[in-house]
Amino acid sequence: MTGPASETAFPGWRGTTILCVRKSGKLALAGDGQVSIGNTVVKSSARKVRPIAGGTVLAGFAGATADAFALFERLEGKLETYPAQLARACVELAKDWRTDRYLRRLEAMLIVADETETYILTGAGDVLEPEHGVAAIGSGGNFALSAARALMDYEDDPEVIARKAMAVAAEICVFSNDNLTVETL
Repeated sequence: MTGPASETAFPGWRGTTILCVRKSGKLALAGDGQVSIGNTVVKSSARKVRPIAGGTVLAGFAGATADAFALFERLEGKLETYPAQLARACVELAKDWRTDRYLRRLEAMLIVADETETYILTGAGDVLEPEHGVAAIGSGGNFALSAARALMDYEDDPEVIARKAMAVAAEICVFSNDNLTVETL
């Protein structure tokens, strides 16, 4: 997560790449493992992608780890309240995130997806449904997004697309690496 707010709260913290690819009734969510402070890699094997809600939803984050886990927990609570309604759970989380005094301070972005829907959630109250079956966040997100969009016409397997696109992002973005976690539905 970048911008004035994150620079103030987390000076020097940068990086990650999270990519979601949906094609042919399949879904792949991939995240790199790099955590950087300034120009220093402090961890290369962080797990930023995981299944939630009993494995029916995949979620990935860019931003502060503790903040993302707090959001995952809240999202799981919303999914318990609104089972099998990912869109509703995401909208309810975004409303809370935007209006709750504690949640407003959280520095993270999320990609969440189930068998049929994909959303990007932000602290600004955004619940965005990406086009073309591809979504990406983080410092390397635009690189991975571009590569994945280019590969969509040439590959059928979303996991193959995600892995190839993440490799491109890792070669270009110094705040991303090729130590991937990939979850599929």
